[in-house]
Amino acid sequence: MSLLIRSGTIVTMNDAFEVLEGDVSISGGRIAAIHPTITTPHDRIVDANGGYVLPGFVQTHVHLCQTLFRGYADDLTLMDWLRLRVWPMEAAHRPATLRAAARLASVELLTSGTTTVLTMETVHDTDAVFEAVAETGIRATIGKCMMDFDAQVPRRLQELTRDSIDESLSIRKRWDGAAHGRLRAAFAPRFAVSCSRELLEAVAALSREHNALVHTHASESQDELAIVERMSGGLTNLHYLASVGLATPHLCAAHCVWVNADEQRLLAEHDVKVMHCPGSNLKLGSGLAPIVELRARGVTVSLGADGAACNNRLDMFEEMRLAALLQAVRHQPGVLPARDVLWMATRAGARTLGLDADIGSIEVGKRADLIVVGRDRPHLATSPDPFSTLVYCATGADVKTTIVDGEVLVNDGEPVYLDRAEIVGTARAAVRELLERAGW
Repeated sequence: MSLLIRSGTIVTMNDAFEVLEGDVSISGGRIAAIHPTITTPHDRIVDANGGYVLPGFVQTHVHLCQTLFRGYADDLTLMDWLRLRVWPMEAAHRPATLRAAARLASVELLTSGTTTVLTMETVHDTDAVFEAVAETGIRATIGKCMMDFDAQVPRRLQELTRDSIDESLSIRKRWDGAAHGRLRAAFAPRFAVSCSRELLEAVAALSREHNALVHTHASESQDELAIVERMSGGLTNLHYLASVGLATPHLCAAHCVWVNADEQRLLAEHDVKVMHCPGSNLKLGSGLAPIVELRARGVTVSLGADGAACNNRLDMFEEMRLAALLQAVRHQPGVLPARDVLWMATRAGARTLGLDADIGSIEVGKRADLIVVGRDRPHLATSPDPFSTLVYCATGADVKTTIVDGEVLVNDGEPVYLDRAEIVGTARAAVRELLERAGW
């Protein structure tokens, strides 16, 4: 199917940050032309009506499985949040509830402008997440959570090292490249606290062998740092990950709130990707990440909402706004301008996932993962700068259209192929089932 997006303000996010007025032609799932006026016939026309046309957001750290936990894990520090709430609920998941969580998250993400995610799921039943996501149309890199070391997790989350590796490889064989390449599989050791050195070393080797991403958490809280220092014989978190061979361009490290200057140099030298989650870091009281310093060293920093259990929203607009405002507080206004934040949400996210040749900007030949943000609401009506408007004014509710691989998945704010009411109803029933199984 060919598709024409007509009469838009096109925020290309190309290397020149061009903003153009005109049309975008899509054919075969890719961007075919960008021009002030395209008159050739198309199978379908989407009228942007002067709205912003921009690349779909790339969220590089989420947990789809935690979407049903929203509101059940509030006002706790990280380790209590995990041990008292999140791990027991993850252990209570079954394929049906995982499917409900993934579908609920996908609707929320797509309708608020996110077209691609990097997600870490729980230890078990990851096939159910792949199956659900395959049906939603969102682009996703998914990892089965790997945990073989922490005795304080529920029994159902305790893995044998070999079993964790074998299941991750099996999932990769089944799913990597599925849905015409829209789905990929990553290795996802939860964090150093929950993984043996043997497991981390194995994951590092497998990442090199399979050219695969490694998705983990790192240096999120000071409690975590203290645990890793004790278990590693005095190493900092990032130096410990480097010691097991994980400090490579394939490593995607969420948070990195507490990284000193030496660790920042390590991240830059090894091209480790950092995923910044400002909303989650605030809610858990983890701290304010040194984003300005990391970017100044050349570290690729992208954005993610984290899970709905610790945010509690999956809205990338909010993460962009928070990212800019928090660095202004740390330094001064303007140190992380709106244009750079939008880059983090698009181009940097694509680079983090190794997809920058295909997504992240509106350029001829790239995959057609695009969104249209309306400009008819009062809070978007008068701002002269598209970057400022999108980062400081817009919200997920302003997204009119979401397109992935040239397919319109959201039209006029409503999902096209997904039944929002059915998904919400199923999710509510799944929450009740989870709570009962968790004994709450």
